[in-house]
Amino acid sequence: MGMRRDYGRDVLADGAGRPRRLEYPVVEATRGLVVEESGGEFCGAVVDCEKHVVTLEDRSGRQRVFPLGHGTFLREGRPVTLVRPRPAGAAGDGPARTAAGSIAPPRPAPGAASRARVARASRIYVEGRHDAELVEKIWGDDLREVGVVVEYLEGIDHLPAISAAFGPGPARRLAVLVDHMVPGSKESRIADAVSCEYVLVVGHPFVDIWAAVRPAVLGIPAWPTVPKSVPWKEGVLAALGWPADTAAAWRRILAAVSTYTDLEPALLGRVEEMIDFVTSPEGEGGSPSRAG
Repeated sequence: MGMRRDYGRDVLADGAGRPRRLEYPVVEATRGLVVEESGGEFCGAVVDCEKHVVTLEDRSGRQRVFPLGHGTFLREGRPVTLVRPRPAGAAGDGPARTAAGSIAPPRPAPGAASRARVARASRIYVEGRHDAELVEKIWGDDLREVGVVVEYLEGIDHLPAISAAFGPGPARRLAVLVDHMVPGSKESRIADAVSCEYVLVVGHPFVDIWAAVRPAVLGIPAWPTVPKSVPWKEGVLAALGWPADTAAAWRRILAAVSTYTDLEPALLGRVEEMIDFVTSPEGEGGSPSRAG
């Protein structure tokens, strides 16, 4: 179902001069909360809440998207300001969670030493630095808890040599995340060549790890379509009107990501699959390579 960004009318635009912004009770936009748009044109329940917008669905299944932090909504007839829900555990209500959504381990008491972690022999490899930085930001706490190290290939062409040097075995599992792995591609052929009982190669469908970040997190409606004749990152920057600086663009993208909900499910599933594979009991068989 298509969604139309309709921000409603500006309730502060009427009247002369610069009106004083009214302060209304702040309410978290939790799923299922029923509110009415302040202009009286739409009433529905919250079905999704992202970094800057909330999606409402009415009784007929129609959806509309509104901005957070601008204007007001009515809840039970009274004006309120909707905000993004706090992560579980942010105010001590329930267990603290990691950016990946796992229950965080208890923090050591003040002055007490943290429990030392011995790195596993098993490893996770990703294609490049951006992939590694994104995995670290979301899954870093979880991976440190289980002693798994993430490294990067600097290109899938290096995978056969890395796999051979690694020496996979029951206690040395290797899981690899590959960009844009589709049937019949060079990536899939290399993955098939190295996959075995102790090597798992998984692929996501995105042409680049940037596109695994949900567009709404960055305030854009969608990732631009770039002609195959144009380098993808450069084409994206030109289409979005961002400066032609891929390093600065990546810092901007990474800074906008805070939890697993900011990423596309197609990436989440692949990373969780790799973590399960390298932490599974020794001696269990692996899985064949698979595309995202």
